[in-house]
Amino acid sequence: METKYDRLKAFVAENGWPRYRFNQILHAVFKERIGEFDRMTTLPLPLRHQLRKRFGKSVLHLTPVFRKQSGQADKVLFELPDSNKIETVRLIYRAGWQSYCISSQCGCGFGCRFCATGRIGLKRNLSADEITDQILYFHLQSHPIDSISLMGMGEALANPQIFTALKVLTDPRLFNLSPRRITVSTIGLVPQIERLSREFPQVNLTFSLHSPFDEQRSALMPINRKYPLDEVLDALDAHIQRHRRKVYIAYIVLPGVNDTPEHAEKLVSLLRGRGPWDYLYHVNLIRYNPASGAPKAYQRPREEELATLCRRLRRAGVKVTIRQSFGVDIEAACGQLYGRYYIRGEPEEHKAPAKGR
Repeated sequence: METKYDRLKAFVAENGWPRYRFNQILHAVFKERIGEFDRMTTLPLPLRHQLRKRFGKSVLHLTPVFRKQSGQADKVLFELPDSNKIETVRLIYRAGWQSYCISSQCGCGFGCRFCATGRIGLKRNLSADEITDQILYFHLQSHPIDSISLMGMGEALANPQIFTALKVLTDPRLFNLSPRRITVSTIGLVPQIERLSREFPQVNLTFSLHSPFDEQRSALMPINRKYPLDEVLDALDAHIQRHRRKVYIAYIVLPGVNDTPEHAEKLVSLLRGRGPWDYLYHVNLIRYNPASGAPKAYQRPREEELATLCRRLRRAGVKVTIRQSFGVDIEAACGQLYGRYYIRGEPEEHKAPAKGR
């Protein structure tokens, strides 16, 4: 599918400019971190005027309207051209690594019971440009782009534009990211898992499990009725066997709901004994994060509850990690995005920086 970079290239050619002018635009954006056409001084003034008239002031088309920071998390609310809103989170690790959690849809239509974003419903898919512009914004603000996870608003694999976005993010002329620094998270859409495995085998894959029991998982995550666990795990097995790539299992811990000894035992039986490559499954235990609009019945687990579940899995030979949690106090953590804005409206005391340099 066509992106803004395709349109820029075609526009330069159609208006009689030599091909290297397009390369100069890319150099300005991706090497010099210049987003505004008027500031691309290597371009002739008439071309700059033409670009501004056709594409607007900046190569970036998302408008940052609100920004909130807390410790190691930095959350930005963007307005889309049709006035819908999405959120993106920058995570700053102590070693200096900067990772980005980006959205693929405005809202989400899958209705997972514990997720604030899911209670909004799906407004629409994002375009490939809207997906990659979330990263472009931080790039133009001079932040390093070390890794990206498609774990923000929406189910990434439900949006076909995600495959075009992955091409842009990994294009050597553009963002030039290694596929191994990109993670796509899914609730278990089997045909799309198979497509991702074919087209982007080196991209990291995370499966959101959250219960090892089909009946309970269907209650928590209605998608399980369409794609039950056996079908999803068969698709993940095929991916592992074909590419020898690790698959991550995301498991939000809901105390008293999915952290019992029976859950641990069933999770072990699901992942162990799947063949010679079952060691490539890695469980990430995630703290449940209360959020605006999410059910009050679920509570954040205590550290000892997390540690107990982790210990049970590890003793049974399952590779497991307790994921670091950033940004809970500003509702920037897993399952919290957009709930506060949608239900109450965000206060306006923190205005986001302008969209281009």
